[in-house]
Amino acid sequence: MKFTAGLLSTLTFVLGQSALAQEAAAPKIDTGDTAWVLMSAALVLLMTPGLAFFYAGMTRTKNVVSTLFQNFAALGVIGVLWAVCGYSLAFGPSTGGLIGNFDYFFLNNVGQTPNADYAATIPHSLFMLFQCMFAVITPVLISGAIAERVKFKGFLAFIALWSLLVYVPAAHWVWGVGGFVRNLGSLDFAGGMVVHMTAGFSAIVAVLLLKSRRDFNRTEVKPYDTGMVLLGTSLLWFGWFGFNAGSALGANGLAAHAFGTTFFCSAMCMVTWMVMDIFRRGKASAMGAAVGAVAGLVVITPAAGFVTFTSALMMGLIGGVVCHTAVHLVKNRFKLDDSLDVIGCHGVGGTLGTFLTAVFATKAVNPAGADGLINGSTALFNAHMLGTLAVLVLAVVGTVVAYKIADLVFGMRVTDKEEIVGLDVTQHDEMINSNFEDEQPVRKAA
Repeated sequence: MKFTAGLLSTLTFVLGQSALAQEAAAPKIDTGDTAWVLMSAALVLLMTPGLAFFYAGMTRTKNVVSTLFQNFAALGVIGVLWAVCGYSLAFGPSTGGLIGNFDYFFLNNVGQTPNADYAATIPHSLFMLFQCMFAVITPVLISGAIAERVKFKGFLAFIALWSLLVYVPAAHWVWGVGGFVRNLGSLDFAGGMVVHMTAGFSAIVAVLLLKSRRDFNRTEVKPYDTGMVLLGTSLLWFGWFGFNAGSALGANGLAAHAFGTTFFCSAMCMVTWMVMDIFRRGKASAMGAAVGAVAGLVVITPAAGFVTFTSALMMGLIGGVVCHTAVHLVKNRFKLDDSLDVIGCHGVGGTLGTFLTAVFATKAVNPAGADGLINGSTALFNAHMLGTLAVLVLAVVGTVVAYKIADLVFGMRVTDKEEIVGLDVTQHDEMINSNFEDEQPVRKAA
């Protein structure tokens, strides 16, 4: 009897412990994590209007409304597209490592319970919304490269097609469970490959296809409002904490660490940019400092949750020198009319940050990551070389296809006359700080 009782007691204990272990392992919503990612999603959404101010302040007065509106309209176009099919193709169960399936079309099966494959402590719907804000801002980054000469209807068609042909596959390759770039062992904490490299590489193609503004390098472009640029930079920097620290997908130590690396890299890059401006032209530029801060944010994005604070400062220093040089080479040596420095900041910055991640990454910061070159491993560097090549090919091919279709259906380039008058009037019948109707001549009665 004693033996039987003891055996039953032991079995009860073992079964109880097993049940507790299963309960602990099961996905369970954490209110703190949920609150932080909700806030982070809102912060990333704020980055799109922040980018609008950043870009619009750099353009000429006659193109301010158009530049603002291109960014704002993407919230609607890409937001709807993400709900219909974008999320499912990016994060649905993988089909051969290349694209997601149809499980989440029209957000079917995306509910309030966690998706343990991606985030076990927040609602699946919240993960989807957080990723939606990344999908929205990425294609409009390209708008800065082709500013002041693109038709609005053509632009909307282009970003919709580009999102499906470039962004969605890249997100699946790099972040999706089963994605082939992820399976190579690559690390992209918040979008070095997925966001900045795709947009930067695509910007090169778009500039070549759309060609230069008619007065490029022939007349001095007077920006509308440097104060607006600084405002946009501030909103971007603020939102970037959601972008990077939010990518920890929880209110935890890794989020705090990513917050710190994001700030320090950007601060160092901005300081480096100002110093280089002083050596190059004798004085620091407010607009240059703003571009430098954004370049630093780009550089740290893939590495934010994988490198130390010291490495973040080093990355900011390197990023300031390299991106500052790239911006001037693009326009002055290669004669590419990258209107608002997208190639130098996002293309070069994203690529540089991806490779520097492979140099400075350490498991001491994030055990789920990998060690980079300075910690004795070449595997991550090799994975990033292959991942970069794959993203480059995807961006070039996808951009050409998206551009050609949009150009065929709606047209992409405005006429010379429309460019001279400005896109605000010719595309929208609106003007900044003015009522367009008041500017029209009064017709005399017949």
